[in-house]
Amino acid sequence: MNEVLVLFSTFPDMEKARYAATALVEAQLAACVNLLPAVESIYRWQGKTESAQEVLAIIKTSATALPRCEARLRELHPYEVPEIIALRPEHIAPSYEHWVLEETRP
Repeated sequence: MNEVLVLFSTFPDMEKARYAATALVEAQLAACVNLLPAVESIYRWQGKTESAQEVLAIIKTSATALPRCEARLRELHPYEVPEIIALRPEHIAPSYEHWVLEETRP
């Protein structure tokens, strides 16, 4: 059964995030991508604690489109290890669910 998924991915700047978001939407791999600037990330990388200002992308896609969406996101992403986390929403307004599934139909 096809269902709506919400993906999270962070980018180093708005330009790269916008480029990836536009590519995903134009390829119908995502129905919508929200870009939230000025997210501060604190993480461990190669044994050191790091901190960076990033842009958070909230990507709405479908389970059917997920494998292609993830593959394209990896191609577009500048990070060696991109954050790609998919969550299943507990509730979605039926009209929004229908729209996302239509927009990401293969």
